[in-house]
Amino acid sequence: MTLNLLFFTVSIKKRLIAPEEALHYEMVEKLYEEHKDRLISNHYLMH
Repeated sequence: MTLNLLFFTVSIKKRLIAPEEALHYEMVEKLYEEHKDRLISNHYLMH
């Protein structure tokens, strides 16, 4: 009987970003959510 084990380490490091970059990511996320909601509502209106 052969037992193969895989050991790995995951390192998570907190990344500091500039306030402008954080605002940009927030705006992109908001626009993405709005677009997704619009697509879903249009899909239901067509059926």
